[in-house]
Amino acid sequence: MTLTLRPAVVADAALIYQFVRDLAEYEKLLDDVQATQADIAAALFGDRPRAFCDIAELDGAPVGFALWFYNFSTFKGRHGIYLEDLFVRPEARGAGAGKALLANLARRCVDEGLGRLEWAVLDWNAPSIAFYDSLGASALDDWIIRRLDGAALVEMAGR
Repeated sequence: MTLTLRPAVVADAALIYQFVRDLAEYEKLLDDVQATQADIAAALFGDRPRAFCDIAELDGAPVGFALWFYNFSTFKGRHGIYLEDLFVRPEARGAGAGKALLANLARRCVDEGLGRLEWAVLDWNAPSIAFYDSLGASALDDWIIRRLDGAALVEMAGR
C-alpha cells in the first residue's frame, strides 16, 4: 500500500465535508454540525482562507484528513498550528495515515519556526488518547489538549 499526503483543493470540498460529518458521527456529535459544504469550501478555498486541509490517500483513495489553522502563543511569542480535526476512516486505521498527517504538520511547524502543534481530544476517546500519548504529546491539566513541542515536535517532524 502506498500512503500519500496532499494539500486539499477546491474539488475536495464535498470529501472534506463528508470527513467532518464522519468525524462528528464517530464523536457522537453529528447533531452539532451546522457547517455546510459551502461553508467548508469558503473557509478553505475562499479569497482569504484562514483554515487549511491536508488529505491522506492510500493507493490513491482518500482515507483521512487534517484540518488546521495558525494560532498564536503569547507565552512562546510565536505562532503555532491548531489541529481542529484529524480523522482517518475506520477501515484505514493502522496504515499510518494519522501519524503521517501529524508528522506533516510537525514538519511544517519546524520548517516555519512555529512554537507548537496543539489539539483537543474527547476525554472518552481512549484509543486516540493512547495514540497521541505514544507520539510524545502531553496532556494539559484541566484540558484534554495535546501538544507537540520541543524535542517531541522535532522527533515527530523527522518521522
